[in-house]
Amino acid sequence: MYKKGLYTIVSNTPLTPVVYRMVLEGDTQYITNSGEFINIELSGKFLRRPISIADYDERTITIIYKVVGRGTEQMKNMQAGEVLDILTGLGNGFSTNNDAKRPLLVGGGVGVPPMYNLCKRLLGEGKKPMVILGFNTAAEIFYAEEFRALGVDVYLSTADGSEGTKGFVTDVIREKALEFDYLYTCGPLPMLKALYDATESPAEFSFEERMGCGFGACMGCSCKTKYGNKRICKDGPVLKREEIIW
Repeated sequence: MYKKGLYTIVSNTPLTPVVYRMVLEGDTQYITNSGEFINIELSGKFLRRPISIADYDERTITIIYKVVGRGTEQMKNMQAGEVLDILTGLGNGFSTNNDAKRPLLVGGGVGVPPMYNLCKRLLGEGKKPMVILGFNTAAEIFYAEEFRALGVDVYLSTADGSEGTKGFVTDVIREKALEFDYLYTCGPLPMLKALYDATESPAEFSFEERMGCGFGACMGCSCKTKYGNKRICKDGPVLKREEIIW
C-alpha cells in the first residue's frame, strides 16, 4: 500500500559529476523491502519521478539518482531544508526468503543503488553476499567503498578497462570463477539479459521502465511474463527468473 507524505531534504551531494545522493527525512513505515522505489512530485512537472531507494531507516530515505533530464536537473539544484511531496511504499522488492547462503548482487550504473540496502539485509540474515558493480569508465564509479565498508567482496567492471575487469559484469563472473547460489540484479536491460543467459541459479531481476502513475493504475508499464501481463511499478520492478519473457 502506497502512502503520500512530505519529506524534508537533509542533504543533496554529488557522488560523480552527474550522480547525486539525496537524504530525505520523513515517515518510512510504508517501505517494507529492498528494491522498492519512491515517486517524487516536482514543481512544474506533470508526472512524478520514480527513484529507487538505496537505503532507509526509521526516519530517513537515501536515494541516488543520475542527472539525465529536466526533472533530475531540477533535483540536483535542491537544497537542504526544502520539502518534497513523495509517494512511498511503491513496488514489489527483492525477497530474501530463500535458502541462499552465498548470493551474488550485480548492479549496473544507476541499478547499483537498490543493491546497497539489499546487501545490508542479507548480511543481517547471516548470509555472505558478493557484489559486482558495472560501469562504463572509472570516472562513473560510485558506492564501491560503501559496499566494501559493509565487509563484502566487491568486484568492479568497466567497459573501457579503466578499473577492475575490462568488459562487462558477466566477464567478472567468468574471469573470477565466482560461485554463488542465488542472483539479485538491477541495471539496464542488455545487462539483465546477458546475466540471464550467462547464469543458471535462481535469480531476481529488477527492471527499469518508464512509469506514469507509479502505483498500477495507468497500466503504462505493463509487460508480458510467463504468468500473464504484469505492471512493473506494482507487480515489479522485481521479477523472478522463471517468469521472465525476453
